[in-house]
This record gives sequence, C-alpha cells and structure tokens, in this order.
Amino acid sequence: MEHQDGDGLLLVEAYGNGGFRFLGKRVEGSVLVTESGFFPLDIETVSDLTQAHFDRFGDTDDKPEIVLIGTGEKMTLLPADLRKSLVKAGIGFEVMDTGAAARTYNVLRMEDRRVVAFLVHID
Repeated sequence: MEHQDGDGLLLVEAYGNGGFRFLGKRVEGSVLVTESGFFPLDIETVSDLTQAHFDRFGDTDDKPEIVLIGTGEKMTLLPADLRKSLVKAGIGFEVMDTGAAARTYNVLRMEDRRVVAFLVHID
C-alpha cells in the first residue's frame, strides 16, 4: 500500500502493460485506488471481485459517493449477485473499461469528490 504524499491528489498517472503508475511508481496487477492510497488486489478479472472487497465502504462516515469498477480492456458486467448485493448495501457504482474508470477517477478526484476505483489491469 502507498499513500499520497500530501503535495497533491493521488491520481492514476498511467495504465496498461499489466499495471498502473501512481506517484511515479509502477504497480503491477489490479488495484483499489482511494483518495488516501492504492492497494494491490489479487484479482485477474472482474468476476474475481466479491462482496468482501466492497464491505469496507458500507456504513461509514467516509463512504464514497461512487465506486468505479474498471473491468479490464473491455467493459463487462458485474456478476448479478454482486450487483444485487451492492444495491442492497446502498453502494453506488459504475462499471466501465479500466481506461475509462481511471480517467473518470482522476476527474472526480480533481473535483474533490469522494470516489474509489477498483481497477483490473490491462495487459
């Protein structure tokens, strides 16, 4: 896990070739990005996400306004049981390809919005 350095926003600087770049550092694989840090995820596809990945964002004071889910090179749907579970928990989410999710995350963070992103790596 890495945290922003306090000099600016933690943004996705680059993505592709199996990973991402944050704060000038390359990170291999999929990641969870929040305003306070980025966290490696042991997932290869969006189908590997489970409710446990989202439980940390349930009923908390710093609950994100929206959770972005980058599904890889192409947009794919979340499994139906996970979609239902997120709706039931009151967690707003948007699903899109990883490039779009990374760009959207950056824009929303620059607007000082409370957003997190699950980003599946692109090979």
